[in-house]
Amino acid sequence: MAGDLALSQYVLIAGMSFMASVIGGVAGYGTGLLMPLVLVPAIGAEAVVPVISLSALFNNASRVAAYRELVDWRKAAVIFIAAAPTSVIGAWFYTRLSSAAAAFLIGAVLIVLVPARRLLRRIDRRIEGRGLVGAGAAYGLIVGGTSGSGVILLSILLAAGLEGRAVIATDACVSFGIGILKTGVFQTAGALPLSSWIVALVMGVAATPGAFVARRLTDGLAAKWHVLILDAVVVLGGLLLIAQAVRTHLWP
Repeated sequence: MAGDLALSQYVLIAGMSFMASVIGGVAGYGTGLLMPLVLVPAIGAEAVVPVISLSALFNNASRVAAYRELVDWRKAAVIFIAAAPTSVIGAWFYTRLSSAAAAFLIGAVLIVLVPARRLLRRIDRRIEGRGLVGAGAAYGLIVGGTSGSGVILLSILLAAGLEGRAVIATDACVSFGIGILKTGVFQTAGALPLSSWIVALVMGVAATPGAFVARRLTDGLAAKWHVLILDAVVVLGGLLLIAQAVRTHLWP
């Protein structure tokens, strides 16, 4: 509970939120993987997904503002429309969607997506049309009830042909819309008491300048190097999900 947190815990949460925002602004995601490290001991595991969903509204709004001219609005609209209904379902049943088996499967798919995307690009093929709609719907179901699955959207946008900062911008746009839906579901379900709003506000305020710092860092970064960073992040995210599955004894 927020009322039980010490000032040092708020400072730690704010500092981690700023750092995660900078990483997310460069790599496309990171908040959902980093913030649970400090949030679980402070507010309990059951409150983590709702709090991150609420605080992400600030983070993604600032990222959209920083990269607004780079958003691919058409792809963002297609993915959001496809992901919206499934994200509501995922948010409502979020405690049922965090199994070790799902984490392992998602992690393995993400790792495979990197060479697959490069192969598709080599033969001049991308995820478009129905493929983009299907990918968006699957993403919505997973992201609705999990933390740290933003890397899935990142890999979808890369496979759809976006590169560099356009990936970051479009990712933030879609994530902001999905975050509003998730927050509404969690609030309706009573998963966002006042104490959670206070923690989320601290996180959001601390994260806001991080997007503009990240924009500065990526201004001088060549597109090919940014794509390599994004690919590395996707693989790392997949490995972390697989490690999570192993830690929870997927195969006893």
